[in-house]
Parts: sequence; C-alpha cells; structure tokens
Amino acid sequence: MSEELISKKDLLDVAGISYGQLYRWKRKDLIPEEWFIRKSTFTGQETFFPKEKILERIDKIQTMKENLSLDELADMFSPNITELHLTNDELVKRNIVSNAVMDLYLKTEMGGQHFEFSRILEVFVLEKLLQSGEINLDEGKMLLQVLKDNRGLIKQKNGELVLTRKLGVSSCFLLINAEDVKFEQGTKIVVQLSLVKCMEEIKANLL
Repeated sequence: MSEELISKKDLLDVAGISYGQLYRWKRKDLIPEEWFIRKSTFTGQETFFPKEKILERIDKIQTMKENLSLDELADMFSPNITELHLTNDELVKRNIVSNAVMDLYLKTEMGGQHFEFSRILEVFVLEKLLQSGEINLDEGKMLLQVLKDNRGLIKQKNGELVLTRKLGVSSCFLLINAEDVKFEQGTKIVVQLSLVKCMEEIKANLL
C-alpha cells in the first residue's frame, strides 16, 4: 500500500500553483508538514508529496478559498478537533447520520446522547460504510470497537481504518502514519478509509 509520490516541480506544474502559494498554504497549516518528504535523488535533495493526498487537498483549497478565509480552511483541515459537541438529534438533523444508524450506534456503544468529536467521527464512519454496503452489521460493530479503543490516538495522528477479509473472515485495524503494509496472500482489503478525510467531510457538512 505504498503511496505514489510526486515531486515538488511536477506538483507545481500539474496543480498550476506557484512556489509561494504552496509554502504560504504550508505556513497556514492547510498542508500538513509531514506531507513535505525530503528524499535523495541523483541531483541532490528534493521534496516529494503523497500524490493523491496533495492533489486532492489543493483542489479543495482552490475550490473553497472563494468562500472561506485561509484561517477557516485551516480550521476545517486540522485533525486536532476538540471543541465540537452536538446531540444525537442535531447530528441527524444535519445529515451526519441517519436515524437507523444512530439507533444502532447508541445500542452498541452504550453512551449518552451528547457527542464530542470522537463519537461524531465514529457514528459518521459507521453511517458511511453501512450505507455504501461495503460492510455488514457485525463488521460495523467490530470497526466501531477499534475506533473506540483508539480515541486518544485518532485525535492526534493521521490514521487510516482498514477492514480486510480472507476466506470469509473479517479483520479490522487502525494504521497510524503507515507508509507500507504487507498482507498475507489471499487477503482482500474491503475498506481503507482516511480518518482525516472523514473529519474534513464532517466539518464541511457542519459549516
């Protein structure tokens, strides 16, 4: 699962942005520091980026900067979210989650009706994957347990949720800043979901 990289020179050409814009967005925390990867090449040290992530982020910035300030965009992209608190009814009204999935979540998680961001993320992920048909109810409960067990890590790190199946047996785990993971032969990756992207989708829905 190693990521394809793009050099800084190629990125500026493909995205149609200047060197100054790129580093201004970095200083405003619109582009994470860890996406600037220094590597040795035959011409010396060069900067590379995870291609899919950086191009998607630049497209969002260019699309949304007409309506939001750079500070508002930085707040939306930041993974360190601690201030959101909503009730279960508010989440349903804002189309973050359906009534059916909310009921399932509350029965499984056994928590209250007030949601801080960790629980909002959990119910959003559950809604997203159940509604897409990618997972079944048992897999949803397993996935939910992984998210609950790692709430502290998810707030601080870039994580990816992965669900695999082999011979009909499912397994779920969380990758934290992993660049390359190898699986046993015959293992199918059913879901590989960026939690940072999910956080951005939630914030975009709430703005």
